[in-house]
Order: sequence, then structure tokens, then C-alpha cells
Amino acid sequence: MANRRTLDEQLEAALEERKKKNDRVNTLLGRQRTRDNKARTHRLCKRGGLVEKLLPDLAKLSDEQFDTFVDKTLLTPHTKRVLDNLLPSLPADEANGGADTAQGGNAHSGNGTPQTG
Repeated sequence: MANRRTLDEQLEAALEERKKKNDRVNTLLGRQRTRDNKARTHRLCKRGGLVEKLLPDLAKLSDEQFDTFVDKTLLTPHTKRVLDNLLPSLPADEANGGADTAQGGNAHSGNGTPQTG
């Protein structure tokens, strides 16, 4: 009976240790998400600021007008070619998380979603 109790105590200790490790992993994953979100926000603000600096009248456009501007100026075959030339070639399984690759002929929308064009 003493061995059984010791085994139960060992099992309880191991389960508690596993819970602590899972909590630590979740904490680290949360920190990583927070870091990635802050980096994305910084990048978006920096790039948006550069666009408004170069084209100050864009600030006067409504969201709908801005979307139209982007569609007509950035989502073109020429822009796609320029972007493809700037980006390093990635193996097919790494490009877009394994989705469409540069060979797929999809233009980049800037928000991570491929757009046909």
C-alpha cells in the first residue's frame, strides 16, 4: 500500500510539473504573439506614413477612394513583376505558407491575401 501511495504522489507531482510547463509555453506563445503584433503595427504605420509623405493628397481620400486608388495603381501586372523581382525566390512549400507561389500568377494585395489580376 505504501508503494501505491508513493506512485500516486509521483503521478500528482508529474501532472503538476506538466501543468506548469504548459502554462510556461502558453505564456511564451502569448509574448511572441504580442511581439509580432507590435512589429506588424510598427511596420504598417511606418509604411503608411511613407506613402502619405510621398503622396500627401492621399490623406484627403475616403477609405473607399483609397481602396480604388490602390486597386488601380498597386494591383497591376507591372507592380506584381516589380514586387516579384524584389522578393527572393522561395521554395514552393514556403511561399505563402504553402499556398499560391509566384508561379501561380496571383498579385499581392498587401494584406497577405493573394488577388487575381
